[in-house]
Amino acid sequence: MTESSTSKPKLSRNVIALGFVSLLTDASTEIVYPFLPFFLIALGAGATFIGLIEGIAETTASLLKLVAGHVSDRMRARKKLIVFGYGLSGLTRPMMAIAFGPMHVLFVRFLDRVGKGFRGAPRDALIADATDPAIRGKAFGFHRAMDHMGAVIGPLIAFALLAISQPVGSEAIQADTYRLIFWAATIPAGLAVLVLILFVREIAPAPKENTPNGGATSFLTLAPFDARFKGYLLALAIFTLGNSSDAFLLLRASELGIPTAHIPLLWVALHIVKSASSVPGSALSDRLGRSWTIRLGWAVYAVIYAGFSYADTLWHGWALFAAYGIYFGLTEGSEKAYVADLVPSELRSTAYGIHGFTIGIVALPASVLFGAIWSAYGSATAFATGGLISILASVLLTVLPVFRQSATDEHG
Repeated sequence: MTESSTSKPKLSRNVIALGFVSLLTDASTEIVYPFLPFFLIALGAGATFIGLIEGIAETTASLLKLVAGHVSDRMRARKKLIVFGYGLSGLTRPMMAIAFGPMHVLFVRFLDRVGKGFRGAPRDALIADATDPAIRGKAFGFHRAMDHMGAVIGPLIAFALLAISQPVGSEAIQADTYRLIFWAATIPAGLAVLVLILFVREIAPAPKENTPNGGATSFLTLAPFDARFKGYLLALAIFTLGNSSDAFLLLRASELGIPTAHIPLLWVALHIVKSASSVPGSALSDRLGRSWTIRLGWAVYAVIYAGFSYADTLWHGWALFAAYGIYFGLTEGSEKAYVADLVPSELRSTAYGIHGFTIGIVALPASVLFGAIWSAYGSATAFATGGLISILASVLLTVLPVFRQSATDEHG
């Protein structure tokens, strides 16, 4: 919580513990996720079914973020929902290992995203509740850094396990080999829940006086939120419309000559940069201001997409992917800190649910739009369009009167 006025605020035990929870959980997830399409193929699934699974999974997570945020504020409790979310996701690891058909994988993947949907908004609200406003950017940056570090560790563990378990001289990977890897993923998932239960303590949001349910808003309404938060959501939605799936960046990397065998290394390199830049990038918002740092991140995004539009050699792909990680470092933690700045404590979890839902619901048409432009006019035009949309969102964030706040207003 907030330190005394005479001492420099520090990251709380809750923030540090939740960082390790995310590291362990993401390591577990990334042990499984890179091999999931290949496991499904080994079970007899086709590309259409794989796409259906991922579409259902991500839509589920987006919708449940909205529900969980609302429930958390009405209950005036965070930890119970967080434990439920991480616990449910952890249980899906052994369930994935014993799945013996594509429909079973669909069910398990659905449960995993239910867990993700339930934990996200309450967890972010708890981080905000447990942090001095002066270092909210740093706190969320630390959490994102730990999460991305898990995304580095997980694939490395997975490929090491594959090298150990795969018979010498065998090229085709059998379903049973994937099962062994998935069983290993249960270990960090279980440790994550243990850390959560033992080291994270509940911090109930302050109730709003003379208001039923402690000020919790009715479901699916923005009425209790002020114009700054609504304006930010509008700018965020427009930016997200130009922020397509990272799968397109991987396809572009392949166009530039990066071998398929090196794509996992490219992905690991991206997450290393994300992790390294998250704390300094998000902490910048504590000094420069939230909206300024977000606009800077969106500008970096526009430059990166312009770079992908004009890139024509292999090393361009590696350099642009590394620089792409800086965009995440500047924006992920800053955006979540900004939400905490703009809404009252008793509505924070609801606000984070709306924030996550906004991104999730726009992400689908964004990827469809990007894919359509790519198919019709080529990858260069698609990336240029994404960059232009991000500039439009940044301009909107700048010119709307509700965003003309002083640095003091943004930190308050």
